[in-house]
Amino acid sequence: MELDVRLAAVTEENFEAIMDLPLLKQQEDYLASNAYSIAQASFYPDFQARAIYAGPELVGFLMYDRQSNDRVGEYGIYRFMVDHRQQGKGIGRRAMELVLAEIRACADVERITICYHPENPVAKDFYASFGFVEVGLDDDHEMIAEILPGAAGTKT
Repeated sequence: MELDVRLAAVTEENFEAIMDLPLLKQQEDYLASNAYSIAQASFYPDFQARAIYAGPELVGFLMYDRQSNDRVGEYGIYRFMVDHRQQGKGIGRRAMELVLAEIRACADVERITICYHPENPVAKDFYASFGFVEVGLDDDHEMIAEILPGAAGTKT
């Protein structure tokens, strides 16, 4: 049975609940706060914030940039989190499938990137399962991984 997971806009009705989504203590060093991300999306029009729902329940948050590093055609997934109480149920996997489909539907997409701490093997394995390939560290010493949607052999 397919999970009833969907992405929705961040609105006046759900933004406070998104800001209150908890992280495990050990995850706090890996993610910026949802409040900070919502503020960014309010001021940068290329940032697309999405609430993650499983059925009627708000369970996570993600944000991507339509012009990562100010490059047209480069999309960067900057935030991706699922409430720790909902992890391990396939919700994050389905939400990633949905956001990748949303990005791939954009006519100008050439590259999709995501960054994570190199000491986070769970993130590395999770993103690799979607076809993200590590390309090196950024200036903040986070691992950059990419998908080139038009490249042969890229997972869809």
